[in-house]
Amino acid sequence: MRIFHGVKSAKGLHAPSAAIGNFDGVHLGHQAVIRRLLRDGGAGGDKIIITFDPHPRTVLRKGNAPLRIMPLEHRLRIFEKEGIDAVVIIKFTKRFSLLSPEDFIKQTLVPLGCRKVFVGCDFHFGKGRMGDAAAVEEAGKKYGISIFSVSPVKKNGTIVSSTRVRELIAAGELEKASKLLARPVSVLGTVVKGDERGRELGFPTANIDPHHEITPPPGVYAVRACIKGKYRGGVANIGFRPTFYGTRRNEREEPLIEVFIFDFKENIYGTNIEVQFLKMLRREKKFGSKEALVRQIRKDIARAKTIVRSGSPRPLTR
Repeated sequence: MRIFHGVKSAKGLHAPSAAIGNFDGVHLGHQAVIRRLLRDGGAGGDKIIITFDPHPRTVLRKGNAPLRIMPLEHRLRIFEKEGIDAVVIIKFTKRFSLLSPEDFIKQTLVPLGCRKVFVGCDFHFGKGRMGDAAAVEEAGKKYGISIFSVSPVKKNGTIVSSTRVRELIAAGELEKASKLLARPVSVLGTVVKGDERGRELGFPTANIDPHHEITPPPGVYAVRACIKGKYRGGVANIGFRPTFYGTRRNEREEPLIEVFIFDFKENIYGTNIEVQFLKMLRREKKFGSKEALVRQIRKDIARAKTIVRSGSPRPLTR
């Protein structure tokens, strides 16, 4: 999959059709737009995604924007798995947000040579979000571009949205969130150096620095870690390690993600890995001694191995 930063850099595209959106989470609704592109974009032409970075809300609502479900790098991985040929990343700025639907088409879709474009029916663009899917569709006719809006996807009578997925993850409702994503809730992060508390206890962990993604609540989870394309079972702890540091959370403002990977001894510092959260085992708690914590960790590992064995590794998308 080719990746272009900006319209001017997008060279060599052949009769492209496009899906436009931020696609935060690439949930069922986003997948419906992408599948429509792949199915109806036309034979022989490139199927591309036009997306924005940073997330528009981080520009328009500075200091009050919600955490992303997944950053650009994580989304790109999923786009590639879906079979997308290229992604054009447009830098989102305050000035860009003020473009009219027609100006957006002239500056983006016309130079790219797009003839078919697919958007979600809740797609909005321009100042005050005044440019909706219908306005963009009407403006496209002037330039010979067919723009199609894709109906929303509903689950249990409720429209699938990034906001809903975000709420479920934050509340620890991982099973419900996974159904809206059609894959396990996951976090992409870099393995970084820690204080080796896990090694001291006999369970060396990979400390994950997440790429500004929303994470499940503090607790212990059965997980799968995708390392260099291979899935491995493990146990993850998200939290503040109260057994060592108490409950005041003075050590860090954000919870730490530590993953003990079963039967794994490779050095993966600096590696980006995806951690899929399969099931919460328990809430984080303070233990009276290291020995008590070790006994509980052994129980957590035994439960997690049973959960991991109960199903085959699931890909990023179905």
